[in-house]
Amino acid sequence: MKQSGKEIFHNFVMFVLTSSAGTVVDLGVHWLLAHFLFNGNYWGSYWIAPTVSFELAAMTNFVIAYYFLWHDRVTYHGARSFWRHFGAYNATTLGAYVIKFIAMQGIHFLFVKLDWFQDSSFEPVICNLIALCFSGGFNFVMNEFVIFNKKK
Repeated sequence: MKQSGKEIFHNFVMFVLTSSAGTVVDLGVHWLLAHFLFNGNYWGSYWIAPTVSFELAAMTNFVIAYYFLWHDRVTYHGARSFWRHFGAYNATTLGAYVIKFIAMQGIHFLFVKLDWFQDSSFEPVICNLIALCFSGGFNFVMNEFVIFNKKK
């Protein structure tokens, strides 16, 4: 069944709104790890912390998407369906993570070059937030047209 532009736009707006929970989880966990556990450590702040925070955010967003955003597109809400959808969702978030990670590194190196936000514990989080905008668009397309594709 072909979707109207209005329906896709509505789903995009709902995706952005519901994904804010994952964004809060991602940024909060990233800041906690980068500030308290990996303070001053490049590998910890820009490799480990964003990986852990992104996966926790992906889990949060999947639960919201499965039970609320695209619940009408899931024909059976059992354990098998949940884990099958989660596997596909997690696989596509790997692509979104790669996009986020590359963007985050590029933004960080740009900030270093411009001497912006250096000596700030929020610099990794700011890089992460900007990068999430890039990965979020990819994530929406994968959710809307692949994982929770509207069936005929």
